[in-house]
Amino acid sequence: METPKVALVHDWLTGQRGGEKVLEVFAEIFPDAPLYTLFRLPGSQIEAIEKRTIQTSFIQKLPLIKKLYRRYLPLFPLAIELFDLQSYDMIISSSHCVAKGAIPRPDALHICYIHSPMRYAWNQYFSYFSPDRLGVFSRLLIPGQIHKLRIWDESSTRRVDHFIANSKTVSHRVGKYYGRKADVIHPPVDTDFYVPGEIQGGYFLIVSALVPYKKIDTAIHVFNQNALPLKIVGIGPDYRKLKKTAKSNIDFLGSLSGEDLRKVYQEARALIMPGEEDFGINSLESQSCGVPVIALARGGATETVVSGETGYLFPVPGWQGLADALDKFQDFSFNKTTLRAHALKFSRDSFKNKASSYFDRKWIEHKSER
Repeated sequence: METPKVALVHDWLTGQRGGEKVLEVFAEIFPDAPLYTLFRLPGSQIEAIEKRTIQTSFIQKLPLIKKLYRRYLPLFPLAIELFDLQSYDMIISSSHCVAKGAIPRPDALHICYIHSPMRYAWNQYFSYFSPDRLGVFSRLLIPGQIHKLRIWDESSTRRVDHFIANSKTVSHRVGKYYGRKADVIHPPVDTDFYVPGEIQGGYFLIVSALVPYKKIDTAIHVFNQNALPLKIVGIGPDYRKLKKTAKSNIDFLGSLSGEDLRKVYQEARALIMPGEEDFGINSLESQSCGVPVIALARGGATETVVSGETGYLFPVPGWQGLADALDKFQDFSFNKTTLRAHALKFSRDSFKNKASSYFDRKWIEHKSER
């Protein structure tokens, strides 16, 4: 059977989070496939991605793209639709925003690995755009803009032949908001890199983008009260507001290199996940380092944390639920070997094999139907 000509599509390239880890594996599976993305910050990706043929959209040339790219959200659907993908037999999109809306050739196969339906348009709308977070002008403008975005977002799903969700939680959202089935392949964890260290137990840790739905403010409230040491790794639009409210026992470390992040994981007492995660790859990076996780018992954490064995899942959201969880956590003891063995089930090799087999199978099915 003929080998398909493949293109990879990703929302944008500004850092190395879970979505980029998935993209890195797709790039290995399809070493000759060009990469299409709305915009990129050169130097933000691993060398293998940086050296690739990368096509950006007109968004790349807009003013102050590094700081203000979120302001250009209404332009993203148009930008993704302007990519000319008509010469490709297979499109593989990695999407949490608009990448799935790329327009394939009518007889092409489009498979979308979806990290979540657009959070700020659907389940996290009020976390991002509650009235108390908006000025007068924004209150008038944003609801209408997001309404239009939802209409485009749902209609663009028809351009996708098959969805792969990163978790059962996201698969359920795809069914709820898009009326589509999504198979589940959990994203890759670099278990070869994230390994246990010698020292552990000095502080609690958060590794997260500093955005509203992550509920970092909940953790800050709790640790302001209990005075326990907390380190927060990550950057985002809420950085200044969160730092302003935190007491001296809470350290903000910003964005760290891979080696520094591994060391911070290794020396932590536990990773804290106060909000509902789509999947939560940081949970498994922590467990791969032999460090347990304290997480809200919703979303992806229910698929990555075995309560009582690799961490503790607390049922009640909010600061009181997290405070109670920290008290109960003292009663548990955890084994590094058990934690790491659980993380190994989500290894990079496992993901690569599952994804590669899925793509091959769907291509064969697609050709047989033609």
